[in-house]
Amino acid sequence: MNIFPAIDLIDGKAVRLFKGDYDQKTVFSDDPVGVAIGFREAGAEYLHLVDLDGAKSGKAENLALISEIIKKSGLKVEVGGGIRTEETIRQYVDIGVLRVILGTIAVTDREFLREMVAKYGDRIAVGVDIKDGMVATHGWMNTSGIDCFDFMEELQSMGVKTVICTDISKDGAMAGTNLELYRELLRRFDIDLVASGGVSSMADVTALREMNIYGAILGKALYVGGIDLPEAIRAAK
Repeated sequence: MNIFPAIDLIDGKAVRLFKGDYDQKTVFSDDPVGVAIGFREAGAEYLHLVDLDGAKSGKAENLALISEIIKKSGLKVEVGGGIRTEETIRQYVDIGVLRVILGTIAVTDREFLREMVAKYGDRIAVGVDIKDGMVATHGWMNTSGIDCFDFMEELQSMGVKTVICTDISKDGAMAGTNLELYRELLRRFDIDLVASGGVSSMADVTALREMNIYGAILGKALYVGGIDLPEAIRAAK
């Protein structure tokens, strides 16, 4: 299993939101580049980045900062947040992003998703955010009415290789992750699945590794001391 420490960006700072709410924001660092370098020094290979400014505007608002993070940290970076055009995908690919994560657009424009997967292959990942079993969109503000399992079936048939799956009810709450959901998704689908939302203890890390999931994103738990990154990386291996 791969560990993806996470950095969420707003106004050039590393922040965390509670359940995706921009009004419940905690700033953890004014130096996201330094945070990423610290992750690498702790043994990380990967980094999960979310451009929360871009999630609102639909543009690559933190492109220069993300480019600097990639260059200075040497981490393999996946990026999400408001990626809705091929131009933005190309901008990220050009600066060396490993995977570009499509969220809302993957739900609202399947033809665009199909085209991008055909063109960019496994550089395209999809973020599936789940609220009460349904796929949520637009920064978790809207629920699409699409069943998460039906959507995953579509993604698999399109050739999507990697899915980042978040149970919104668990995100940032430090109350454990939704192991039952991930177990069921792994049983049904042959996709590299990354667990996101509520991975808040070493017990969560161990349980996810034991089900042979591809990856786990560690967010708030790293910043508040709930999980020690080197210990999590060792456990994941």
